[in-house]
Amino acid sequence: MSRYDDEQGQENKAGRTFAALPPARAREFAQSWWGRAWLRALEDAALDASAVKAGRRLARAGGVGAVTVRPGRVTAVVRDRGGAAHRADVLVPQLSDEEWGRFLDLAVEQAGHLAALLDGELPPHLIEDAAAGGIELLPGLGDLEPECDCGTWDHCGHTAALCHQVARLLDEDPFLLLLLRGRAKQAFLTDLHVRSTAPRSEPSTSAVGGVDAAEAWAARDILPPLPELPGLPQTPGTPPSLAAGTAPTPGIDPLTLEHLAGRTAVEAYRLLAETLRSDPWDSTALTPAQDAVRLACGAPSGAVTERLAQRSGLGREELATAVRAWRAGGVAALTVLDEKWQVEGVSLARACAALEAAWGEDERPPFHTSGNRWTVPDEGVQLRLGRDGHWWPYRDEAGRWIPAGGPDRDPATALATARLVTEPKTMTLSDDWSSPKPPRFR
Repeated sequence: MSRYDDEQGQENKAGRTFAALPPARAREFAQSWWGRAWLRALEDAALDASAVKAGRRLARAGGVGAVTVRPGRVTAVVRDRGGAAHRADVLVPQLSDEEWGRFLDLAVEQAGHLAALLDGELPPHLIEDAAAGGIELLPGLGDLEPECDCGTWDHCGHTAALCHQVARLLDEDPFLLLLLRGRAKQAFLTDLHVRSTAPRSEPSTSAVGGVDAAEAWAARDILPPLPELPGLPQTPGTPPSLAAGTAPTPGIDPLTLEHLAGRTAVEAYRLLAETLRSDPWDSTALTPAQDAVRLACGAPSGAVTERLAQRSGLGREELATAVRAWRAGGVAALTVLDEKWQVEGVSLARACAALEAAWGEDERPPFHTSGNRWTVPDEGVQLRLGRDGHWWPYRDEAGRWIPAGGPDRDPATALATARLVTEPKTMTLSDDWSSPKPPRFR
């Protein structure tokens, strides 16, 4: 056995091998946000977009064999359309021991992160917090380095097909990100348990007593500066429950008050975000009807919903549809729901290019186009193009076009979302509306 074979055997002890997956004709490759980030890294790294497209076709046709994931490397045998087999590898930089230590410290700092990890789940917010701290688990530009025995020095159809298959695996198990970066799941959880149970040093109390205010004022020019103001929290605050053992005062509805307090917390969060210039929503002033839609999200009772529907002038069914749109994308989604415009010039050229790149010629659906709306006949699914170039998924439910999810730059992903739910259902204001499924084009 050669030294290389011996090293490979040692690596496989820390790796995982997955049997070949069936063809992906009935689903999109990446449905999770981390899986999509993986494919974006591939698209950013590949100099030839046609290689990415060819790889997607190979993976969709089931040309990728068993996939082995090891620290810093993922490997598979990929068969091209002619039947020739090629070994394809994609290399990913591993994190240093110092970076893993900081990541573990970050994980144990928040009880929610720690509980989720010990329960075998990888919380998305932890990946975001780690990235903010300079620890990149998701690949960035140049992180996916291709190696293929076909002789191509850049990403080829074989390495692109492997990347698409890895995106499917990441959807099922995001802990593979840790393995690729250098830590097997069980080893990481063991280190996490040890670090979370280790005794922590207590701060010294020998100097407790404070500083005289006059002395502090006199020394203000030599004292260190005050710390920076805290940044924007990840989510709005949760108001306290108003439920009590005693009956409420006549005329006071605790459920309605709790709902208004919750929406006030969300609005306060928006205002803070706007002040910090990192507003996650459109800061445009809401019309009375739009504000009614915002308040109707999560309305606690039928009476509150009925009042909002009457005061907004939308009616109950229209309000329910608007709430679906708001949950999918706020004010922008409401605009797409109501607005129909003629796509022309540069906007039309970009839309046609996006549709052409999204699928192969044998996969493209038979769209019927009307304005900014692309409908697949006899399927009850539709794409709506926003003025910013994003595609919004819609589906027909009982004769009404209903938002099916959030926007996407990729029309194939948006159409997959619209196709995910095939059974029509009665829409209510309390339902949760989200999901995706892939396309069939010709």
